[in-house]
Amino acid sequence: MNQENHKKSKGKFNAEEAVSRLYPFIIRVFDVYEVQNSGEALYFYGTPRIDNEKITGELWEPLQQFGFGCTLKYELGEYILVVFPEKKAKEKPWLNLLLFTATFFTTMVCGAWMFGVNLENEPFQLFRGLPFTLAIMAVLGSHEMAHYIMARYHGMKASLPYFIPFPTFIGTMGAVIRYKGPVPSRKALFDVGVAGPLVGLIMSIIVTAIGLKLEMPAVKPLPDSMMLSFGLPPLFIFIQSLVGVTGDNLHPVAFAGWIGMFVTLLNLLPAGQLDGGHILRAMLGKKAEKISFLMPRILFLVGFYVIYWLKADGVIWIFWALLLWVFAATGHPSPLHDKVELDKKRILLGIITFILGFLCFTLIPFKPIP
Repeated sequence: MNQENHKKSKGKFNAEEAVSRLYPFIIRVFDVYEVQNSGEALYFYGTPRIDNEKITGELWEPLQQFGFGCTLKYELGEYILVVFPEKKAKEKPWLNLLLFTATFFTTMVCGAWMFGVNLENEPFQLFRGLPFTLAIMAVLGSHEMAHYIMARYHGMKASLPYFIPFPTFIGTMGAVIRYKGPVPSRKALFDVGVAGPLVGLIMSIIVTAIGLKLEMPAVKPLPDSMMLSFGLPPLFIFIQSLVGVTGDNLHPVAFAGWIGMFVTLLNLLPAGQLDGGHILRAMLGKKAEKISFLMPRILFLVGFYVIYWLKADGVIWIFWALLLWVFAATGHPSPLHDKVELDKKRILLGIITFILGFLCFTLIPFKPIP
């Protein structure tokens, strides 16, 4: 077996075929005077025809169609466009299903507790937590699925949602999806970033309206359980007024809506890799880094104001300030087509989205009841 066949038998790409397919696209942006093949990548030596920063952006889509990626290097006085076959990551849907099932169970346990069910004595009453489970999974799942669908629409590689079961008072730490590869444009960055909060917030509003119509039965607190009082954001209070319900004794389904609003607020904080950071980065470009830098400091001030002035629990804001400090420090990767600004419709939608996020803000989200 000759060397070329040996490489192909190990799964290497056909270099001649790859060059013939990719060369017409490459020559549009890069004058090539030499091509080398390492067996794992193609090295095109030449001179850029356009701005260096735009080359990988211009080539991303056509190369993706053939399963290739690229990067531009400058070494020893020469520009080198490295083109390589991208490895397809193996999806593990069983893991998504396993985590979904586990989160379904943990949230149902918490939902049953909210109805005052003592699961040690009445394990078969676990199903009473089902309304809360369906509500919270719909809120969190719709948020992540909106990200996923919009990412795939723009040709980005994204995993299905991973739900995170966790022993908190709601039974989960939410859900996440993983992105692989670059973001093709500011338009794609904006669309993916804004889709989750908007869809999740719409679902939260629906769940809240349904939950407020449900009658909360008298619940006897479980022994050694901690009771919490929740601050209601303006959007929640507005829905209460529309439905004709007042008070903060929430049915678990309405509480799931409250959680959705609080999660929307946190996600829309304009810093780092949060949804709000993505949206602002798409809207303002690199200027967004200044706001991302200030956001943790603003949250610190809010936390200290709540703790020392209002004499209430503001630890949540201190915690998020520290978390955002890390997020902001890592910076934000630039989209491939970074110089193409957003249209006015998206700018307006971004402003409206941040306003909706602010309507989900409450200075003291929760505090223990003595």
